[in-house]
Amino acid sequence: MNKLGRGHRDKIQQFMTITGTSEKAAYQALKASDWHLEGAFDVFYSQPQIKSYTDTRHLEELYSRYKDTYADMIMADGITLLCSDIQVDPQDIVMLVLSWHMKAATMCEFSKQEFIGGLQSLGVDSVEKLREKIPFMRSELKDEQKFREIYNFAFGWAKEKGQKSLALDTAIGMWQLLFTEKHWPLVDHWCQFLQARHNKAISRDTWSQLLEFAKSVDPVLSNYDAEGAWPYLIDEFVEYLIENGIIQKSPLSDWTQKC
Repeated sequence: MNKLGRGHRDKIQQFMTITGTSEKAAYQALKASDWHLEGAFDVFYSQPQIKSYTDTRHLEELYSRYKDTYADMIMADGITLLCSDIQVDPQDIVMLVLSWHMKAATMCEFSKQEFIGGLQSLGVDSVEKLREKIPFMRSELKDEQKFREIYNFAFGWAKEKGQKSLALDTAIGMWQLLFTEKHWPLVDHWCQFLQARHNKAISRDTWSQLLEFAKSVDPVLSNYDAEGAWPYLIDEFVEYLIENGIIQKSPLSDWTQKC
């Protein structure tokens, strides 16, 4: 690898920064994709990742550091301390990705099994190793299949216990977080529409179908099919966009091709 040109070395460094992988793995993925970064990401994520060995004793010590004083769980205060330790804001989307790895049932809570199992799946057993995994977890949002899994996970994770639907304010907050990451140009209009016209909880069907709408329908609606099987709320949103003169030709129309 010492004989590589500067351009190739820069791509290896960029790939390592985004994925958190080793120099050797970055080189192999880039070489297999003829040094195209996007192709290298596809190669990297299509291969099973080897999990690092984790020390159970260290995991138990970490759990004890964050566990709630009165319950055998990590609660909001413990998660705030964890965020401080790994130097991320509690509202950072990477905490959603971490919760997905932990298969957490509820927002702002980790059971002992979820916490330790999640860290084992990531191959980490210390704060330092978890902090080093943050670029990798961010990079997972760029993988289409993983983003879909994280998006669908977020519905059950964010809703109140015992409820079938997701509170509107919570849903809006999650959409703004997730679609800012994916750069859907209509997310703000969607949230404004819901507040003006809907003002009710969001069903799982609407939640899942919105991702399909955002990915498959051009932001200027040039390929929108009024006869398609979209939930009524999405059809009403399209009418809202047209009624308010929001839809017009713009350079954003190629958004779905970039995702």
